[in-house]
Amino acid sequence: MTLAGPAEQNRAPGGRGVGEQVLRATGARMPANGLRQVLKVQLGLLSDTDRYLTAESFGFKVNASAPSLKRKQMWLLEPDPGQAAAVLLRSSHLNRYLSAEEDGRVACEAEQPGRDCRFLVLPQPDGRWALQSEPHGRFFGGTEDQLSCFATAISPAELWTVHLAIHPQAHLLSESRRRYVHLRPQEDEMAADGDMPWGVDALLTLVFQSRRYCLKSRDSRYLRSDGRLVREPEPRACYTLELKAGKLAFKDCDGLYLAPVGPAGTLKAGRNTRPGKDELFDLEESHPQVVLLAANHRYVSVRQGVNVSANQDEELDHETFLMQIDQDTKKCTFYCSTGAYWTLVTHGGIQATASQVSPGTMFEVEWRGRRVALRASNGRYVCMKRNGQLAAVSDFAGEDEEFTLKLINRPILVLRGPDGFVRHRRGSNQLDTNRSGYDVFHLSFSDGAYQIRGRGGFWYTGSHGSVCSDGERGEDFLFELRERGRLAIRARSGKYLRGGASGLLRADADLPAGPALWEF
Repeated sequence: MTLAGPAEQNRAPGGRGVGEQVLRATGARMPANGLRQVLKVQLGLLSDTDRYLTAESFGFKVNASAPSLKRKQMWLLEPDPGQAAAVLLRSSHLNRYLSAEEDGRVACEAEQPGRDCRFLVLPQPDGRWALQSEPHGRFFGGTEDQLSCFATAISPAELWTVHLAIHPQAHLLSESRRRYVHLRPQEDEMAADGDMPWGVDALLTLVFQSRRYCLKSRDSRYLRSDGRLVREPEPRACYTLELKAGKLAFKDCDGLYLAPVGPAGTLKAGRNTRPGKDELFDLEESHPQVVLLAANHRYVSVRQGVNVSANQDEELDHETFLMQIDQDTKKCTFYCSTGAYWTLVTHGGIQATASQVSPGTMFEVEWRGRRVALRASNGRYVCMKRNGQLAAVSDFAGEDEEFTLKLINRPILVLRGPDGFVRHRRGSNQLDTNRSGYDVFHLSFSDGAYQIRGRGGFWYTGSHGSVCSDGERGEDFLFELRERGRLAIRARSGKYLRGGASGLLRADADLPAGPALWEF
């Protein structure tokens, strides 16, 4: 998924409106290997009084009264097919469009976009947006339940801060260098130096606070504008987020923009006060990356050629596989650092030779407690042969067909369910599942299970399935990667974790579906 629009040749040419450039945020770019995915950008619009634009079911009214970003406060930007410079705002909650009439009245009841639904996006120097009715020329704004689109000039009441309503963990790609940003622990910096977002160091967390954004590394440090990594989100580690031609730009408190600098591509604020190609980035989905341990206690690898074999004693790039789950079939592919997919070949062998996704590259995952079994497209289970090579030749799953699967690129975990993010409940050892902000949790892995630790201690299940977060020792939870971007978490009781009507996290779901699936 990407905040970037289509490839370079599809950018808005000179003379097009800013609105058209902004709507590139919902565009797609999918190269042949299928790895780069479109992020369906949902956003919240925060008013000058720190309240979110909200679409209400009753009367299809809109207001700016909500203090937090939840489902009713999420909007999608869409291109207007009849006017290149204009955008449409569709409520994610109502699936209807925002409209402004000639007399300034606003509502969100249009099932199909009409003339009154067209808006122009006018970015301001501080990164906020003004929204202007395209047919009527008036500006949209106001306070609380007194919203209208009748202002003839832009005042603070007509300015909106964009809050991206996406899962905050992703990869960052430099537009100019075409390299992914990684943490470089030995050099104590972040740099745009990776051909692929491989391994845990490519994971970034985009933190929104006080109308600005911070870039958090996988070891929980924040990027300061001078290139240093610091433990607290101090002012020089906070940035105004701007969208330019569908790309992201990060402006520091001095009005300068982050860019890769020098031969190593070290990320720091440069000298430019206007973002050019060097200062633009794409935000892309972070697919799960996994290692697999076979029954011989050796890691599955492609280190020694095209054959996929369990023959290594350490987990490095050749033992790491990017796992993509098909949304329709729920089957998955395994992509290697060599640039190829696992695929089924003659006589049931598994080789890393496929350049495209096909039926032969798809595997069905069976979650068997602390182990997994893989069924190939021939209907047979993948097993480990005596020489360590993998082959899909078994009719039944036994010890040789079971693998320990470990998720390696989520040392820190942010969970979002249908109603919001998981966060500690204030003054309690329990966890809420309906918050607009989130807490970051740390993972440790042992024999196919995970322990989850927050600021108060380890997670464990208490009475009536409640999940508590102040344990001195961690309970083992099982992770099941069930859908693209979503996992289920199984407690020792065999029940799955879900968010209840009260907003509390409980282990009481029988099936890994619906509210028991978590974006991660």
